[in-house]
Amino acid sequence: MNHIKETYSGKKVLITGHTGFKGSWLSMWLTKLGAEVIGISESVPTNPSNFIASNVASMVQDYRVDIMDLNSVSSIIIKHNPDFIFHLAAQALVYPAYKNPVETLTVNAIGTANILEAIRLLDKPIIAIMITSDKAYDNVEWVWGYRESDLLGGSDPYSASKGMAELAIKTYVNSYFTNPENGVRIGITRAGNVIGGGDWAKNRIVPDCMEAWSNNKVVDIRRPDATRPWQHVLEPLSGYLSLGSELYNSPIKHGQAYNFGPPANQNYPVRDLIDEMSSSWKNVRWNDTSNDLSHLHEAGLLKLNCDKALFDLEWLPTMEFEETVKMTVDWYKAYYEGEKEAMWEFSSRQIDEFTRLAESKRRSWATY
Repeated sequence: MNHIKETYSGKKVLITGHTGFKGSWLSMWLTKLGAEVIGISESVPTNPSNFIASNVASMVQDYRVDIMDLNSVSSIIIKHNPDFIFHLAAQALVYPAYKNPVETLTVNAIGTANILEAIRLLDKPIIAIMITSDKAYDNVEWVWGYRESDLLGGSDPYSASKGMAELAIKTYVNSYFTNPENGVRIGITRAGNVIGGGDWAKNRIVPDCMEAWSNNKVVDIRRPDATRPWQHVLEPLSGYLSLGSELYNSPIKHGQAYNFGPPANQNYPVRDLIDEMSSSWKNVRWNDTSNDLSHLHEAGLLKLNCDKALFDLEWLPTMEFEETVKMTVDWYKAYYEGEKEAMWEFSSRQIDEFTRLAESKRRSWATY
């Protein structure tokens, strides 16, 4: 396994959804690795946002284009001729998907197909990492982790949209990119619940808590007993970068999917997450609203099996649950205590801190 810096330094990397939570962190990390980053997003999805707080626009070539506009997306890709594409642009939230199911299905499925079509039209060697979600699995809430070979699908619009995106990826891999020796190599990633500084998406536990507590308000918690595979945003990003590096150096993993999540024993209920956040944040107050029957369906139990990533990529998560929560809360504390216009340096230090910790634990992607 090559160190990711060796792979990405000096390369052109195009990120769709670069203004979003994950996309902005990936843009910063790739910039630190020495890559030339090109970003495609329709807009900045939240206000506040990590993209603005960390001044990511100053680091990338910033295009505001809807991924549903195939001609515009394709022309940008042809113009910049990237070495790598990371596709993150999506309608990424469960609750908005209930309100706008057709839009969610269209953006997540056809938007993914548009990126693959643009790659087909480019007709050159390229590595594309297609990010979907752990919600792509048909979740029957069993107690063991889902494997990459398990059934895809879902009982809600968001889950269905991610399953449809996976079908689009499979179609293009099998119909147009069957020979990995032609240089087009596709990787698929599915990650669990991600937390970290700079997330302000609505109806998500950490942003809701941070915003409420920073204003000395009480936050309503829908399902305090629901368990999730909590991980810091840098964890799956290290997996995405590792998979891209592996595909760059070998075609063997072409067309395969990989889970990136914490160990199975690090699934924690929402109430445990709140308790851990309270150790780094004063005046924590919350209400249990789980008896509100108006809440829409939401999975109670979800685990990922990440053995394939360990076996094929030598990838393991880096941080323990307590470290994950502390790094997350530290970012918001810095933001709300006065660094709102200067978060790039703080974010950069957290990437360095994460990398040093990975090196100390001999994670393959971080070892020179």
